[in-house]
Amino acid sequence: MDLSGKVVVVTGASMGIGEAIARIFAEHGASVVLLSRDAGRAEAARGRVGHTDRTLALSCDVRNREEIDRVLSLTLHHFDRVDVWVNNAGHGLLDSVAQLDMAACRDTFDANFFGTVAAMQAVIPVMKQQGSGTIINISSVAGHIPLPFHAVYSATKFAMNAFGKAARVELKSAGIHLMTVCPGYVRTDFGANALRGREVKVVRPSSVRGITAERVARATFHGYLKHKREVIVPWTMHVPIKIYQLFPGLVEWAMARMARSQG
Repeated sequence: MDLSGKVVVVTGASMGIGEAIARIFAEHGASVVLLSRDAGRAEAARGRVGHTDRTLALSCDVRNREEIDRVLSLTLHHFDRVDVWVNNAGHGLLDSVAQLDMAACRDTFDANFFGTVAAMQAVIPVMKQQGSGTIINISSVAGHIPLPFHAVYSATKFAMNAFGKAARVELKSAGIHLMTVCPGYVRTDFGANALRGREVKVVRPSSVRGITAERVARATFHGYLKHKREVIVPWTMHVPIKIYQLFPGLVEWAMARMARSQG
């Protein structure tokens, strides 16, 4: 599908899922704005994405509403509109509930959840004035199944899921579509860049290799084209989500065993 004339903004676009999403939209003709806290890394990602005649790289820390407003203003100055806004910026926090540092907890919520909320509040008036637009929130399967030793990260994603689904209903009459994307384990540098506390354990079967950022980007793009409300990728993650909904004790038992194996 040719998306010429569409303008897409992606937060957290300097690597991984964000960069892959920026690339797939650019490859289909859209003008793309890549945002990252580090301007140099955003520009490097822009170079890797290509199509530099219709891409823009800007620094933006989504924890700061003034920076969001600044990049939105620059986007409108360059491209006159915003058709798709992708909330992907964020980081992980690995620690137990008992040992958790509250400053790290608040910082993770600021980046993952409140940054998403602030970006939505900034772009919604623009999309309402246009009469159309799509907001895509990159959440996680951890927003359906809470992970031990990842409690804060899971909590930010549960909050993002609930907030986005409520906003979807509110915004539908304004012509604004909201889609939530929930990837399972993805092979990126996300874990390496996560904040690490005093008690770190990774509760994941050793056999799980994870999917690529490009696969998440393809699922996101196809979900956008099909106007989906939620995308879970890979599709096999529907199974553990449903099992957790029906038999939470079974899933908790399995996760406890994995945690003990690392002890």
